[in-house]
Amino acid sequence: MKLRSALLAASMLAAPLLALPTLAQAQPVSGLYVGAGVGYNIEQNVNVKNVSGSKISGTHLSMDGGFVGVGSVGYGLGNGLRLELQGDYYNNGVHQLTVSGFKVPARGSEQKYGVMVNALYDFDIGMPYLYPYVGVGVGYQWINLRGLGTEGATVVNNGTKGVFAYQAILGAAVPLPAIPGLSLTAEYRFMGTAGNRKYNTVGGGSVKLGDEYNHSFLVGLRYAFNVAPPPPPPAPAPVAAPAPAPARTYLVFFDWDKSDLTTRARQIISEAAQNSTHVKYTAIDVNGYTDTSGTPAYNMGLSLRRANTVAAELVRDGVPRNVIAIKGFGETHLLVPTGPGVREPQNRRVEIIIQ
Repeated sequence: MKLRSALLAASMLAAPLLALPTLAQAQPVSGLYVGAGVGYNIEQNVNVKNVSGSKISGTHLSMDGGFVGVGSVGYGLGNGLRLELQGDYYNNGVHQLTVSGFKVPARGSEQKYGVMVNALYDFDIGMPYLYPYVGVGVGYQWINLRGLGTEGATVVNNGTKGVFAYQAILGAAVPLPAIPGLSLTAEYRFMGTAGNRKYNTVGGGSVKLGDEYNHSFLVGLRYAFNVAPPPPPPAPAPVAAPAPAPARTYLVFFDWDKSDLTTRARQIISEAAQNSTHVKYTAIDVNGYTDTSGTPAYNMGLSLRRANTVAAELVRDGVPRNVIAIKGFGETHLLVPTGPGVREPQNRRVEIIIQ
């Protein structure tokens, strides 16, 4: 009956897990993982029973708190569920024996060790640094009693019995960003056993003990093997080079068949020289042109004389000679398109271009 009741309780604990995928988002664990934890366990009083297995009123063992350790290997299914195989070890000392309400100091120790199969569910609550989880498990535990007795006599020298076990788990995991896949865990575990255990006594008789219930508090580590490292931070956007300053152009006009400067021409050249000191330039081009009157050969020479005149004036106004490039283009590149032999004032010019 006890075993059947325990199986029913475990089934009821597991049933809510079937509905959990509709209540939470994807889990932080997917694929193979391992885990381990250690902590402190508190064992409730263990009932002492008669030969028939009935509880003897007011008779039980009281246990000291003790060590608990667990290790597990599991697999995350990718939809919130995890399945794992667990090994565990519990160690508690015997504190006192109560017989029909009369308390007697007792001694001895109890060790439990066994295997459990667990089903767990991780919740994604929108916090990348905290993942709560719940779980249930069933399995088998071996319970060893050693040196059980009172100050005056030993009742059970050494004996080990196996029993069905079940558990419930409530925990939370905190990922450690320095090592992708590694998480710190904190858990509460309730483990119960189902079924009486009969131990042979020193005097040739036997003693029966009832179900056991352990409350454990553990901290541990869990490592998931297939967690990808976080992507590297995006590379800083390249700093665009400043656009080059637009070229500044100044036009100096000349009288027909002349290469000497007018008063207005000198003013324009002076303005160009002064402005060149306010910008960072790479070169100053001085290009001479003519209109279409005259022969092409004559016009080529006239355009070059005009360019040299302007360049000399720029030097007088403080522009270094080595930054000036002088070119003559004759009657090509007309500012105002005309036919041959036309005296067009706007074509008789020199362009000062500050690059």
